[in-house]
Amino acid sequence: MNALGRAWYALCQQAAGVLCVTLFGIRVYHRERLPAEGGVLVVSNHQSFLDPVLAGVGMGRPFHPMARESLFRFAPFRWLIRSLNAFPVRRASADLGAVREALRRLRAGAVVLVFPEGTRTRDGSIGRLRGGPVMMAARAGVPIVPMVIDGAFEAWPRTSLLPRPVRIRVACGRAIAPADLAGAEPDAVVADLAAEMAALQAELRRLPRGIV
Repeated sequence: MNALGRAWYALCQQAAGVLCVTLFGIRVYHRERLPAEGGVLVVSNHQSFLDPVLAGVGMGRPFHPMARESLFRFAPFRWLIRSLNAFPVRRASADLGAVREALRRLRAGAVVLVFPEGTRTRDGSIGRLRGGPVMMAARAGVPIVPMVIDGAFEAWPRTSLLPRPVRIRVACGRAIAPADLAGAEPDAVVADLAAEMAALQAELRRLPRGIV
């Protein structure tokens, strides 16, 4: 990302942060668990269309979201999300091009954001995690940082046309180091990620909730 791109991202991040604080009272916890440099794969639960914005708000580093291909069909929106580092992936298929692009960005030192559930939750819970991201991180030699977003489902469920002001919380989990990924069974790593994300969600749900 060049200087102009960094300035544009920072401007959009600041504007999004003001809106998220005003509309959703957003708070971010354990952000220090995101490594300050080097490639990182962030795996997050998926509660609403707001999630890529919520994940990046309050973080010290730009995020590169892997986003479903259909979001890139409308030219003005495609320009916007590409300018904010998003890149497309075809869901329900082995999109090798998206995997190669994710690996390229990770090896170049970027923070890549993926949603391993594959789709938005239908009830606010964390669904089954897919193992593809674990293998990507192992191939790129980068850590995985689990993340949980909570409250976004209530703010903007599938059945609503527009979001409403509900408190939203975001938390980073403990990183899984590259050395712990090398040679590990992907299913075992996925189980560890699921357990960490469940604990994070429980932690966030012990905090005060409700309307902003």
